[in-house]
Amino acid sequence: MFEKQRTIKNPISLEGIGLHTGNLTRITFNPAPPDSGVKFTRSNLPGKPSVRADIDHVVDISRGTTLGNGDAKVYTVEHVLAAVSGLQIDNLNIEVESNEPPVGDGSALPFVEKLLEAGIESQNADRQYLVIDTTLSYSESDRSVDIVVTPADTFRITFMIDYKNPALGTQYTTLIDLDTEFVKEFAPARTFCFLSEIEMLKNQGLIKGGGLQNAIVIYDSDLGQVEVDRIRKVLNLKDEAFVGKTGIINDIPLRFPNEPVRHKALDLIGDLFLIGVPIKGHILAARSGHKANVALVRQIKSLYDKKKLAGKYQTPNGGPFLDIGGIMKIMPHRYPFLLIDRVLDLEPEKRVIAIKNVTFNEPFFQGHFPGRPIMPGVLIIEAMAQAGGILLLKAVPEPQKKLVYFISMDNVKFRRLVVPGDTVRFELEMLAFRRNTCKMRGKGFVGENIVAEAELMAMVVDR
Repeated sequence: MFEKQRTIKNPISLEGIGLHTGNLTRITFNPAPPDSGVKFTRSNLPGKPSVRADIDHVVDISRGTTLGNGDAKVYTVEHVLAAVSGLQIDNLNIEVESNEPPVGDGSALPFVEKLLEAGIESQNADRQYLVIDTTLSYSESDRSVDIVVTPADTFRITFMIDYKNPALGTQYTTLIDLDTEFVKEFAPARTFCFLSEIEMLKNQGLIKGGGLQNAIVIYDSDLGQVEVDRIRKVLNLKDEAFVGKTGIINDIPLRFPNEPVRHKALDLIGDLFLIGVPIKGHILAARSGHKANVALVRQIKSLYDKKKLAGKYQTPNGGPFLDIGGIMKIMPHRYPFLLIDRVLDLEPEKRVIAIKNVTFNEPFFQGHFPGRPIMPGVLIIEAMAQAGGILLLKAVPEPQKKLVYFISMDNVKFRRLVVPGDTVRFELEMLAFRRNTCKMRGKGFVGENIVAEAELMAMVVDR
C-alpha cells in the first residue's frame, strides 16, 4: 500500500459500447491534482457537468452502480472504479462521451491496461487511509447475504458465493495483497449472468450492448437448446449459441476456475472506492452484490466522516469523541451559557449523544430555587438544542462560521426534575435538513429515566 497519492502521467482513451445502454462511447482518463479525488465528466453534455465518484452520488444500484449529479449521470461505473482502486490511483478526471463507459470484455482488464499504459506517478501529498478499528456488518437474511468488515493492518477480501448451480457450485476467493494480486488475479475476471435472467433484463431495457463476447452466460434451464435458441432471438444474436458441456453457453473457457467469485470481489473493490478513501480492513462477503456493497459503503463512510470530524475538532485530552475544548471550537456559546460538557458519539447528519454534568455551582441554582435547586426546564431544552447544533457539523460548510437559531419547539414534555449531581445525557436524531433549516427530535436522560423530550426546528445563518 502506498504512502503518497497517485495519478496518471498522461491522458489516455478507450472506445467501445456500453453494456446496458448499448451506446457507442469513448472514455478518457486524465491526470488530476492531489486531493481532488475521482470525478466523471460528461463531455457530450452542455457545460460538461461532472459527478464525483463517491457514495453521496450513487443514484441507482439495480444492475450495476450508477452515479448522478443533476444532468450528469454515468451508468455501470464499477469496473472502471475497480481498475482505479485496484491500481491504487487517487486522483483522476474521467471524461465520458456518453452515459456509460465501454463494457470491453466484461472485466476491468481493458481499463487497467490503459491506465498502466498511461503511466502511474506519485504526487506530493500523503495518502490517507481509513483504519477499521471496529467490526461492521450488513445482512439480507431473505437472500442469505452477509458482509462483515473486521480490523486488519492492510486491505483484504474473502468472498464466497453459492448459487446451487452445477456450473458454479460453491466458490470462494481471497485477496491478500492488492499490489501483487490485483492486475493478474482479479482484473481479468469477467461479469456473468444466468440464461434465465437475460429476457428479464432485455424487457427492462438493459443489456443493449450485452453479448457472449462481454459476459459469461450460465445455463440454468431444463429446456435444452430450445431455450438457448429462444434467448438468442430475444437478444438478436447473430453468433451461434449452444448449451455446451460445461454449463456455460458455448463452452466459453473460464480464465480462472473460480472466475465468477473473483468478479464479485472485483465489483466489491469498485464499490468500496465510493467511500472516498482506501481502507485498511478485512472484508468477508457471502453472496454480496451491488445493493449490499453500497449499503456497507454507507456504513463505512459514516465511520470515516465521524473520524474526520473527531480529528478536526478533538483536543489532545479528547475523550470518546469531543471534550469541552473540541466543543468550544464549534459552538459560539461561553460561560455561563455553554451547557454541553462532552460529546460521547456522533453519526454526522444522523444522531448525536452529548452530556451535561449538573453541579451545585451552576449560577441558575442561586435563584431557581433557593433551598430547592432545580435546573430550569427552559435550560434543559437549551442544552438539548446545543447538542443538536453539533449535528450540523457536516450538514453545512464551515460550521464554526455559522449560528443556529431555533425557530420552533413542539411536543415539549418534562418527565423528571434535574437536580445537582445529575448527569443529563441528550440523544438527538436529525429528521430533516433542507435549505439551511433542520428538524430534530431529542430526549434527555438521567440514567435510564427520561427527563425531557422535544421536537426542535432550527435555522442556520452566518455569524
